[in-house]
Amino acid sequence: MKNKLLLFLIFCILGGCVGSASKGVFGTGVSIAFDPRSLGTQIDDSIMQKNLIARLTLREKSYFLSIKTQVLDGHIILTGNVNNPEEKLHITKLAWETQGARSVKNDIKIKEKFNFKRSAKDALITTQLKTAMILDKEIKATNYNVDTYKKKIFIYGIALNSEERKKVINEAKEILDVEDVIASIFLVEDLRIQKN
Repeated sequence: MKNKLLLFLIFCILGGCVGSASKGVFGTGVSIAFDPRSLGTQIDDSIMQKNLIARLTLREKSYFLSIKTQVLDGHIILTGNVNNPEEKLHITKLAWETQGARSVKNDIKIKEKFNFKRSAKDALITTQLKTAMILDKEIKATNYNVDTYKKKIFIYGIALNSEERKKVINEAKEILDVEDVIASIFLVEDLRIQKN
């Protein structure tokens, strides 16, 4: 009974955010107006993401805030921090058990001592890349999410073509102090079902 109530509250909280977040109506980080996926695929991805978040939260309440999930065309991308490698493996297993999962990319890090200087630098790198993408008219910046951890940029999203994907990656590589760029950028042509 306790788990059912918690699950209900999670869906209410997540449902209450629909439409008010800047991440788009379905919470995938891609604006619906520019999202090349079909509406059905967007809904499927949203359901998968909310299902995974609910199951993660039922397993460990702290995951609700410490783990971020993205689902794009059935591809699940995990980010965040956990205390030990075993937790990371359990989260990966839960993600693979999500109905409709086509792949799982686990970018979860093992927690370390908080470092303000490093965190500030990571935030600056993220802001620089987001600004560069917004200013470049050939990049649909709303189709991407960016996270930076220890000077490594993680980019998730959907590119309209391979040229746009190359531009996004090149913009990230040009930022001062960036050590690595890890891109999970899918092309529209690679999506199972696209908008007409």
